[in-house]
Amino acid sequence: MKRVWLILFLLSAGMVTHAKTWYVGNHQFYKTISAAVQAAANGDTIFVEAGLYHEKNLVLNKKIVLKGIGLPVLDGENKYEIISVKANGVIVDGFTIMHSGVSSMEDIAGIKIYDCREVVIENNKLDDTFFGIYSQHGTNCTIRNNQLKAYKEEEQQSGNGIHCWKSDSMRIIGNTITGHRDGIYFEFVTNSIIWRNTSFKNIRYGLHFMFSQNDTYVTNIFRDNGAGVSVMYSHSVKMFNNYFEENWGDGAYGLLLKEITDSYIGGNHFDKNTTGIHMEGANRIQMERNTFESNGWAMQIQASCMDIVVTRNNFIGNTFDVATNSSLVLNTFNNNYWDKYEGYDLDNDKIGDVPYRPVSLYSMIVEKNPPAMMLFRSFITSLMDKTEKVLPGITPENLKDEHPMMKRLN
Repeated sequence: MKRVWLILFLLSAGMVTHAKTWYVGNHQFYKTISAAVQAAANGDTIFVEAGLYHEKNLVLNKKIVLKGIGLPVLDGENKYEIISVKANGVIVDGFTIMHSGVSSMEDIAGIKIYDCREVVIENNKLDDTFFGIYSQHGTNCTIRNNQLKAYKEEEQQSGNGIHCWKSDSMRIIGNTITGHRDGIYFEFVTNSIIWRNTSFKNIRYGLHFMFSQNDTYVTNIFRDNGAGVSVMYSHSVKMFNNYFEENWGDGAYGLLLKEITDSYIGGNHFDKNTTGIHMEGANRIQMERNTFESNGWAMQIQASCMDIVVTRNNFIGNTFDVATNSSLVLNTFNNNYWDKYEGYDLDNDKIGDVPYRPVSLYSMIVEKNPPAMMLFRSFITSLMDKTEKVLPGITPENLKDEHPMMKRLN
């Protein structure tokens, strides 16, 4: 008898519970998504047919796949957080999320992840939400191929498009964000990647880093944002092959680096920004293979920066190549291409025989007296710069490229 019970126990332990599929729609048994979620179990899939759903706040507290067919609309009626994810392994795919609530006290989002792992949010359209997609203590989550659009004109009226707080190993891939306060915001986020996103016409920053370490962002486009991209109080950040474009305005820049250390910036394009890169308190930064083209200032490096290595970059068509606020420079420039270089190459090794000094006398005057920009392209400014090159006395003596390249680098 004991043997029989043992066999039955082993058979029952080996049984596999098959996941179920549920359907929601006007012609289905379940008319609301919340009713299907309540009926479902971990591992189940819920398909939602096209239509308009008023779910108030839809809480996903089971490991389920929520899949939209034909982009069904979840309307928060400008009152509610629309989807709250509170279980590991949830997938939300293919919905239109619109009209979330707005609050100055709570971070209300179109989709919010609460203390979960392995969540996937993909292929959704978020329209007129306060925060778009929000991760709070998320781990190893993927936010991919979503479109986020907001319409408010003031910072306090709008949240961030994709907001990650105290999260780890996040993957932010292929999203398009516009109209939010910040397109993408990282605070206390580690070991994460931001890849192939387009963030444009956001009120403040296309991307904003705060206190985030060991992160990488690669092949993103940050265009026409209020103040470009800001990376602050962080270390070990890698920035590859991104495009910083047309970030114009008072105090605007393609990339702001403030109190950042031990990082790498390579293969990026800075095109038509008021300032390509502005650095304050940056240390031990390697910059190579970047192109600075048609900016007001290509680079502004404050006296608080040191051990910045700038090598094999292109500087083309910028009003000013480099500006600084100090005569003491503890950074290195070498083997860059400067379109303003007027030197020669007698030994034909493709490297200039005389150093190039990228800081002009006029740029230092403008740094301390911005109204002096009214004299730009005047005869007197050209005369000052020519005189300074022959008899340098005001521009930093050791801020020079000893081996400038004669041709643009690929």
